[in-house]
Amino acid sequence: MLKARIISTGSYVPENVITNNDLEQIVDTSDEWIIERTGIRERRIVNGTQATSDLAYEAAHQALKKAGLKPGDIDLIIVATISGDMVFPSTACFLQKKLGAKKAAAFDLNAACSGFVYGLHLANSLIKSGAHNRVLLVGAEVLSKFTDWRDRTTCVLFGDGAGAVLLEGTKEKQGICSTHIYSDGSLSDLICLPGGGSRNPCSKESILKRLHFMKMKGNETFKVAVRTLEELATRTLEENGLEPSQLSLLIPHQANLRIIQATAKRLGLSPEKVFINIEKYGNTSSASIPIALDEAVQAGRCRKGEYTLLEAFGGGLTWGSALIRW
Repeated sequence: MLKARIISTGSYVPENVITNNDLEQIVDTSDEWIIERTGIRERRIVNGTQATSDLAYEAAHQALKKAGLKPGDIDLIIVATISGDMVFPSTACFLQKKLGAKKAAAFDLNAACSGFVYGLHLANSLIKSGAHNRVLLVGAEVLSKFTDWRDRTTCVLFGDGAGAVLLEGTKEKQGICSTHIYSDGSLSDLICLPGGGSRNPCSKESILKRLHFMKMKGNETFKVAVRTLEELATRTLEENGLEPSQLSLLIPHQANLRIIQATAKRLGLSPEKVFINIEKYGNTSSASIPIALDEAVQAGRCRKGEYTLLEAFGGGLTWGSALIRW
């Protein structure tokens, strides 16, 4: 049976580093408090001219180079993002232009922090169906431009970056074993960006109310995330006939170190089986898993025949997982 496999990865983060000590100069917070509550020590922030498609291009270029492919070899581009260059056209279309991938269809996918996993679900389905042969999937965000730097509860969390994978079909044992996506719109108010859409279009009032920045109810989100991610991981493994001990690596969305550690503990996974880079980049939403995946691949932690589990939780609410055999 045909299924999708990841043939290469790539990632990019801006050079500009914002440390917790830097944030101490902006809002009433401390390095100790941020590390204790989130695990974040620093994050990367774009310069004034960089947009999401610029970061996406760098990550995609890496993935293409590693695979030895040209832009013309791609027939579909999916960009998972909540911080696109514009409302429209899609950031994927801007990326297509930058790459010169004229043969590829291109569109964006919005599932917040779960966007990359949602993208894997879609890419896998399209490749399995035969609709597309080779897919470029990118998770890219410039969250710094939607962060309220006056709000100490959220400005410490987010960073910018992009990660990319190239997928193609295979009939071998390696590849995507299964993907699982879920949502609960009744909890949409826990993480959102209220302004800029048809509900709250840009106006003097919306600007004064600071509706064009991300809002988050952290404590409520934390409780739902821990419970949901444990259930998600358990269900994914059960459906594939695996025990947690058979996992070689868990790559979770890098939102909060306490959430990651709680999930790993409930699954009985040792620390060396969990990939964590949140201390360097913060929460980069849809970019966090592909950045972490690229770093894991480069570090030799995704070995042939072994199982890697990806899982994410984000605004919507949305959550999802993907089990991969390398």
